[in-house]
Parts: sequence; structure tokens; C-alpha cells
Amino acid sequence: MLKLHGFPVSNYYNMVKLALLEKGVPFEEVLFFPGQDSGSLSVSPRGKVPALETEQGFLSETSAILDYIERTQGGTPLLPSEPFAQAKVHELMKEIELYIELPARTCYAEAFFGMPVEPLVKEKARSELLAGFATVERNGQFAPYLAGAQLSLADVMFAFSVDLAVAAAKKVLNLDLLADFPKAAALLAKLGEHPHLARIQADKDAAMPGFLEMMRNKKQGN
Repeated sequence: MLKLHGFPVSNYYNMVKLALLEKGVPFEEVLFFPGQDSGSLSVSPRGKVPALETEQGFLSETSAILDYIERTQGGTPLLPSEPFAQAKVHELMKEIELYIELPARTCYAEAFFGMPVEPLVKEKARSELLAGFATVERNGQFAPYLAGAQLSLADVMFAFSVDLAVAAAKKVLNLDLLADFPKAAALLAKLGEHPHLARIQADKDAAMPGFLEMMRNKKQGN
């Protein structure tokens, strides 16, 4: 059985979890936090979350894990069968990661943990997020899913990146990224009604108090 290593507050962990649930793949969840000790590095070469344990060994990096799951597991396809359509899904995933997820992440410390972010970092995040959302608006189909009529890996990444980017932008930048992007707002709402996302959100909510306590202790050097 596949084993998913990570923790329920991680959005990248939840991307993989959603793919496994959507495809109906049996898996075990193993609590694992990022670290640079030898044990952590034996699971993930960079000590990052998530990691997927297979019969052949561990895989890290979310995009590689998602690709492995799609190639090796049955159940609901999360990629189209036609090569160009597949490439468009991967293109959208890369755009979300590079132009939305990563800029937004520079504001997470202030948005979610009360740790101030430098003004220059905020301004850079603002310009990059506006450009990133414009990129996805131009490239996405929203028909009703990001890459077309069927849920795909692009929606998996969208669900767990755009929501955090929107929240961080509101809290830190006083910026509503969905104000002029109703298609993105509609897709977030549609994905939020998905039963597997509801389960993942419930698991995240249950784990959040302990995670925040751990972060506070880490900040205080305890």
C-alpha cells in the first residue's frame, strides 16, 4: 500500500491526498514534518513535505508524485488522454506554482503566523500575483474546470494554491485577487463543494491547533 508522508496543514500534501482520494487509491497517512535530520532526509532528499512511500522507495516533489500516481494507479483519470491536452494541464500547473503559489508564499509568514514581511517583498508579491492571476485567466478554460469539462491535476493544484494566495493577499496586501476574476471564484466554490475536499478540509481544521502551537514554540525557540 502507498504511504503518504506529511501533515494535513500542508497544501502540497493535500494536493497529493486529493489525487489519491479522487482516484480511489488505498493509502496510509504517515505524520511527517520537514527537517534536516538524517531520518527526515532518508524520507525526502530535501527534507520536505510531502513524500510518497512506494514498494520501490520514496518519491518527493509534488509534481513528480502526482505524475507517478497518474501513471501507475487506476481509477478516475486526472489527465486527458490526448498529448496536447495533457501538456496544457501541466502548463497550467506550472503557471499556478511559479506565478501564484510561490509569490503568495513570501507573504505567508505575516498572513498566517504574525511575522512581519518587508515592504519590498510585499510589493514584489503584489505585482507577481496580479500577473500570475492574469496568466491563468488567459490560459484557463473554466468549462467548468480549469482545463476543460473534467477535473484534472490542474484543479488539484488550483484548489490548494489559489485559496491560500487569495487569503494572503487580502490579509497582507489588502488586495482582492478574485474581484475581477469571477471564473476563478466560481471554480473555487465548485471545488469547495467536492466531498473529498470537504474531508481534507476537516482533517486540516483538526490538525491546525497543534500545528500553530508547534509554530509558536518554534518561533520562541522552545
